[in-house]
Amino acid sequence: MVRNLYLYSLVVWMLFIFLAIINGTSRGLYAPYTGELLAHQISSVIFCIVIFTVSYIFLKYSGVSGTSVQFIYVGLMWLFLTVSFEFLFGHFVIGNSWERLLHDYYFLEGRIWLLVLIVTAISPWLANRILS
Repeated sequence: MVRNLYLYSLVVWMLFIFLAIINGTSRGLYAPYTGELLAHQISSVIFCIVIFTVSYIFLKYSGVSGTSVQFIYVGLMWLFLTVSFEFLFGHFVIGNSWERLLHDYYFLEGRIWLLVLIVTAISPWLANRILS
């Protein structure tokens, strides 16, 4: 079932893109009340919860199986796809500057996007470990 694991994982990652767009759009609804930084932090935490929840549900109900190492590879694949999409789509399609794209990586300024990337990378392994 390894082939299915990676194929299904790719489909789940595409679902993440859709959910990220919804999350980012909804941030615009509360950002005027919270301020931009707090809105970024709230949406980042929400998206971390979404990523783990979807990962858990995917593994629980999809019937795919694999080793811990394979689930680590899935997380790394998701991480690579996420960062690639963020920078390539964000710059070449949306037209954001490289500086704007890097802004969310300034952890010492309260930007917690790195937390989302960490959760993205470990969620498949952690969900599998919980379900095992």
